[in-house]
Amino acid sequence: MSQSSQEEGPINATTARNNLYSLVKLAEEQGRTTVITKHKVRALLAPLDRFPAARKTDAFPAYVLSAAQKDFGDLLALAAKGQPQVLLRNTTPVAVLLPADPASSALSSDTAAHPGAATAGGAVNSDGNQDRGSTPRRLATLGDAMAALTGGPVGGPTFGLPGLDTATGGLQAGRLTLVAAPPSVGGSLLGLAAARKTALVDRRTVLYAASGPNRDDIFRRILSAETGGEYPRLKQGRLTEHEQEVAHQLVRAGVGDLLLIDDGTDLKAEDIADTAPHMDGLALVVVDRLQAAHSARLPLSGDRLPDASQVLATLARDLQVPVLAVVDSDDPTLLGLLDADVMVMLTATADPSKVQVTVTERDFGTIGSAYLQPDLIHARFLDAGAAPLGRADSPEGPGLSAAAGATAALELAEAALPYTSGGHQGIPAALTHELAAWRTALANGDQDALKEILPSLLQAAAAVPEMPDTHEGHRLAAALRPFTTPVSADTAGRAHQAVAAGAPAHAPAVSGQGQDDVAEDENSEDGLAPGDEEDEPEGHVFPALKILKDAVGRSKMHPIPVIRTEARDSAPWTLISEHMDGEPRWVHPDVTATRVPHIRANGKRVRRDQLDVPDSFGEGVLCLIDRNGSFPSACSAVPLAPNKLLHTGPLDAYDKAGAGIYLIDIPEWNRTDMPHPLGRIIDRPDEDGRVWVTTPHIKQLVKLVREDHLAAMPGIHDSWTGKANESLFKPFYEATRKARTELVQAGGEPYKAYKTRLSIALRLLWPKRAEQRSPFWRPDWRMSMVAEASVRHWTVAFKAVQEGHTLVALRNVDQAIFWTPPGTPPSTYRIGTGFGEVKRKFVQSGETIIEGDD
Repeated sequence: MSQSSQEEGPINATTARNNLYSLVKLAEEQGRTTVITKHKVRALLAPLDRFPAARKTDAFPAYVLSAAQKDFGDLLALAAKGQPQVLLRNTTPVAVLLPADPASSALSSDTAAHPGAATAGGAVNSDGNQDRGSTPRRLATLGDAMAALTGGPVGGPTFGLPGLDTATGGLQAGRLTLVAAPPSVGGSLLGLAAARKTALVDRRTVLYAASGPNRDDIFRRILSAETGGEYPRLKQGRLTEHEQEVAHQLVRAGVGDLLLIDDGTDLKAEDIADTAPHMDGLALVVVDRLQAAHSARLPLSGDRLPDASQVLATLARDLQVPVLAVVDSDDPTLLGLLDADVMVMLTATADPSKVQVTVTERDFGTIGSAYLQPDLIHARFLDAGAAPLGRADSPEGPGLSAAAGATAALELAEAALPYTSGGHQGIPAALTHELAAWRTALANGDQDALKEILPSLLQAAAAVPEMPDTHEGHRLAAALRPFTTPVSADTAGRAHQAVAAGAPAHAPAVSGQGQDDVAEDENSEDGLAPGDEEDEPEGHVFPALKILKDAVGRSKMHPIPVIRTEARDSAPWTLISEHMDGEPRWVHPDVTATRVPHIRANGKRVRRDQLDVPDSFGEGVLCLIDRNGSFPSACSAVPLAPNKLLHTGPLDAYDKAGAGIYLIDIPEWNRTDMPHPLGRIIDRPDEDGRVWVTTPHIKQLVKLVREDHLAAMPGIHDSWTGKANESLFKPFYEATRKARTELVQAGGEPYKAYKTRLSIALRLLWPKRAEQRSPFWRPDWRMSMVAEASVRHWTVAFKAVQEGHTLVALRNVDQAIFWTPPGTPPSTYRIGTGFGEVKRKFVQSGETIIEGDD
């Protein structure tokens, strides 16, 4: 073969092996052919233009570059014998090894085309038609495109979420996909999902460029998602034995060699583009994240994002790998400037258990949609099925699809793990046995066994009056729900088909549990009714609403009692939730809690606790403490902002002159004899492990740091605040306390009417339903008041524990249960009927815990 201007002199096989990546790059970019010799063997490392048929990877033997280096001598020998060997970068052909003898019968007639003609691959390769120093442009033929389209599934990276993968078609090589989501919706978790699926399941290499989270954050999120362990707890470094074993398994499995994290400072898009070409077998690049707000310490932020997006898009095209970038904004102007090939938009819905995902493609608009179920405490999303597009070719029907059913089966297996592993108690042995069998059958892919186990599993679940009132218990109950939904005969048939395809079937609903079985505190409504917003009639025993309105109206700070309707759908109001109350809802980890049916004096069916205390606690009884008037008592000094909440952003430290809501890290709390100071707030972290809290909890943390119960004050990453005031509700508190003193002795209907109107007045601070009228709409006032009650409840219990008392449970804002000698309540509580005082009662271990007006 004659040596052209783009063909260098021969080199030996050892040199070629050591420089394979650079030789391939020369073939790609400059069309250079290299002659390689090994003893008497001669072969060519050539650009694909020399042998266009090599572009179809299933036609000839193909090897990624790292594998080709290992067996380079053998591949040369085969190529020299007339058997072309295709070289791949990831899954894309980039060069080919050919025989140096052009007469070899292995080469197709395409390679012998006239020098001035275009090859079958479409590259113009005539020396007379190109400048000697330039690279010929490649022209794709319709045949190339048809071969790529009809060659079967692409097999690129996916999110591992069936509904979303159906909507996106997976992550396509050579394209920039942008995940767009406002803060706290969970956009980063989609980047993590794709990285987990590609590295842990597909065993392919991922470059994770972290501009925000660090290496440790990412690994904790992976561990949380893989084990079902709570991310806030893992962030504090508290791992169970199972979680430690999974962490070691991930290391032993070589995940560190497949998921490569760049969390260096000053990370720029150019740094990512420089690193990626040097990674063997790279299958996916994840950029987490592009920050919409400008930050001097983050190059991937603010007005630098459009240029960064172009660099990432070029990287995707040059390497022919998918690049998935996450941006923490849904601002259409910004997203238009980023100009991604594919946009995956996350939008919160009215249902907090669902996030809608809309997939759009440049030039085509919306191409798919799906729903995801946020599981932020485990740093992941769960599949919630496809969202309807309203198209004629999008069939809908009742029952689970095979994909959704498979997801439900997997979620049930993961929810079962805390109980089948022995880490948690509280469900019968029969149900534990069935759940263990379910996990085994799912792990083995035994669909027949799953179908056989399901009826007995549901029967065992139906025998449980209520799952444990813990996070694990709630998750297990939710995981069982898809299989215990009533279905028609038609739906049952569809579900049976889903099981045959790999998804479990629905079963008839578990009988014996009606609406009245639901505990009162599980009702998400605000308890208000039309007419509650009207002032009490003259002569009412306690005109609570009048008193509350008068207290607010008398303030010299000119409070704003109602936020305009048009402002309620934006921050800060969308950031406030009921979980910010910080209620503990805690049971000692060594105590078994079971919710059992109970019939109140009025005949209503409810659920109540049954606590079994282990022998290791010694002799004693359960001492029930019931605080009087927790909410009105808290009104004596609630730190809040009577006027507007302004966006004050990150704060170096808490300023006691302000009040509002704050986005903070979850502080580490290693004690097992007391619940976390933030209560159930820590159950709903965002994707960065942060939570929104009100001022009472900020002040509580400051005090705990000052008293050396916490190592350090958590950082405040964002805030909405106004001028602080603690006396807005004080006149209401004083009137309430005076009325209680008079009415509690009388009892009967007057006292009942007092409690009813008191509750209604405080609930009207934040009516949940749009149709409910109210003289107030201040979610921050309501949650600050409830949080203040929670903080006081927790603080008094903590004092008792510090004095040596054993706390068994801390519930809501008014109930504490201790293990004490008979007739001996903790001395930190004052017994009486007034505010700040408590009622006490003693019961035996295992007896039903009576509450309130039972």
